[in-house]
Formats: sequence, C-alpha cells, structure tokens
Amino acid sequence: MQLLVLGGTVFLGRHIVEAALTHDDEVTLFNRGQYNADLYPDLEQLHGDRDGGLDILKGRTWDAVVDTSGYVPRLVGDSARLLADAVGQYTFISSISVYKDFRATRIREDAAVGTVDDDTMETVTGETYGPLKALCEQAAERAMPGRVLCVRPGLIVGPYDPTDRFTYWPVRVARGGEVLAPPTPAAPVQFVDVRDLAQWVRQMAAQQKTGVYNATGPVERLTFGQFLEACTRTAKSDATFTWASAAFLAEQEVTPWMHLPLWVPEEKRGMLQADIAKATADGLTCRPLSETIYDTLTWAHSRPDDYEWRAGLSPEREAEVLMAWRHRKRRA
Repeated sequence: MQLLVLGGTVFLGRHIVEAALTHDDEVTLFNRGQYNADLYPDLEQLHGDRDGGLDILKGRTWDAVVDTSGYVPRLVGDSARLLADAVGQYTFISSISVYKDFRATRIREDAAVGTVDDDTMETVTGETYGPLKALCEQAAERAMPGRVLCVRPGLIVGPYDPTDRFTYWPVRVARGGEVLAPPTPAAPVQFVDVRDLAQWVRQMAAQQKTGVYNATGPVERLTFGQFLEACTRTAKSDATFTWASAAFLAEQEVTPWMHLPLWVPEEKRGMLQADIAKATADGLTCRPLSETIYDTLTWAHSRPDDYEWRAGLSPEREAEVLMAWRHRKRRA
C-alpha cells in the first residue's frame, strides 16, 4: 500500500508508521518537522503547515491517507478536499470524546455527538475538543463522501505516550507502598494499546474500509481494581491501595482524569464504557493487559530521571493526601 500519514512522529502516528512498515508499505509523512525529526530517515518526509501549507501534496497520489493530527474542522476540510483526487480512502483519527452524553453506557457509534454554538471557532479546550473532532469528521465526509473512515479511540496507551494518563499507574504501582486510588475498585475502565490500534487502523486503510468506529478496549469488562491488581502482578510490587471517597478527593482538590488518571466522575462514566462490537467484528484485537503494562513500564523507566510528569500526583502530594485521609478515618 502507498500510505500518506499526516503527522506520524509522536505517538499514534509513529506506531501507524511502524505497522505500515511491517507490511512493506510505501509510507510518506507530511508534518512540520518539529517533533522527532530524526525518525525514519529512509522514508519520504514532506514538510509543511496544514494551515495554508499543503501545496507540497499537490500532484501526488496514494492509496490511502491517515490523518492523526486534525483538531480543527477548517484544516481537516482543507486537507480532505486537496486529497480527494489523490487518495482512495481518508482515515480520520477522531475521539470517543465526540459524544454528547456520557451518562449513558455502552455508547454506540450512532449516538448523538456534542456541538458548539459557533461552528467556526477553532479554540481547542477540554470542553470544545470533542465537538470540534465531530465537526472534523463531518468536514472530511463532505469533502470525500463515502470514502472516509472515522476512528473514535478511547484513551490510547503504551510506549511513547506523551500524556502520562496511563503510564502514571504502572510506574506508581511499581514504586510500591501505599497508593492513593480513586473512589471505587468496581469502576469500569477502558483504554487501547497504541500498537493494537495502529495495526488495526493500517489494516482498515488497506482494506479501504469506511464508516464510524469506536476503538478502545479490552473486549472483556475491566475494572479499576482489576487493572491495578494487574499492575501489581506485572511489576512484582508490594503496593497496597487506599480507595478514597470522591467527596474527600474533591476537598483535597485531587481531580479526576489528570491527578488520578482513568478516574472519571459518575456523570461521565460512559466515556469508559463505549461499545466496541463494530470494531472487534472488523478485526480490532487487544493484546494481554500484562504486556501493555510491562512495555509501558519498561519504556517509562528509559526516560530521564528529571522527566516532568504531565499527569498524576507527585510523591509528595500523594503522601499529603494519604495522611489527610488517615486523619479523616481516625476522626470518623
């Protein structure tokens, strides 16, 4: 397959390139050349800005394009229109965050998506990220009707994850001792190993598949408690877990998702319970959880000692909160 990747050097795009190379695909990268520019010296790399700098793509053809770097509908529409006669299929990497109501569980692809009051706005925030991704999907489909694959991943995890929203837990559990955990071990969690997602995206592009797919995992229900137990076994750790209440964590200004990753408020529980039957029917598989944990932990330990974490609690802050929790329990 001749594959064009918009992005391709940071996380998911990087793994999509690796997946394509294992199939001997001919890969071209288009990006600004700002991140990991030394990667893939043997691949064709076209540098330009998506905002007005697409001309370098003109006059070329590929079998498919995978867009890993689209967040603003105007720019996704520009790319899709320019490539409409240059590719057979357009894969847009969207997000599970597109949905309007996360109080529901087992959200399927036909559920309502979020909206913004001004369709022309381009400021990406926590509130606008999902609706803008939905508008990006629509922009691509307008430009290439019937030839667009919209992939809606949940939390993407594994080696080279720049967000630390999964990595925090294997590393913290491996350190051992008392670990602050969110309110209940029974809470469901979902995430997808970046390598599984990348292989599936490459396969879907090669098959010229179209439509909308939720793409997360695992196939079987996984709880927070089971996930942390798996981290303990994989890391051979002596960690124990203190499941603090939501009210207490709010008092301590410990927030869901960022301070304690993979924890979402009750009203957003559906974000981690998406229905993935459609994707699994079309070949999405998930490797053993222990493999994802082990490989993520190994990669994380290769980072510099002074690495600044982007999610999770510092050891000092976690110790403070645990002390406050013990004091609260004694008073009760």
